[in-house]
Amino acid sequence: MTTLTTGRANSQADRQGFTLLELVLVMLIICTVLGAASASLRGFFVSRKTDDTAVRIVSLTRLARTMAVSEGRVYRLVFDLEGRTFYLTAQQQGGFSRLQTALGRPFRVPDEVDLSIDVAGAPSGRGYLDFTPDGLAEPATVRLRDIKGGVLEVTCA
Repeated sequence: MTTLTTGRANSQADRQGFTLLELVLVMLIICTVLGAASASLRGFFVSRKTDDTAVRIVSLTRLARTMAVSEGRVYRLVFDLEGRTFYLTAQQQGGFSRLQTALGRPFRVPDEVDLSIDVAGAPSGRGYLDFTPDGLAEPATVRLRDIKGGVLEVTCA
């Protein structure tokens, strides 16, 4: 009986790792899955930023109302539409000044979110809401529109 040998044993011990082609194919599959997932996650994070901004606005309106009633002075929630920020001020000696606490700092509106405000009975473009000591506030609607077209409205009746 004659056998033909090539000088190399073809045993299981010779094949201990992956070939370069196998590694490239696995990396290609992983990149494809991550690419598809990242597109949907981007939309999730945009929605989260819009929701977080709306929650901050609602929290500041509640605080402004509570502080106005308890201190007997007017509080104002200011929306700087050009600077893309909003912050809380209080009436002091005929004018309004920013609070000297962390709540008086400007809160930034994310770049992915457009902010607009409509105050009932006020000229277009007015960017603030007043909260009076009797617990009332001006009727207004703050709209937050994200880049996906989603809209959140915070309404002060």
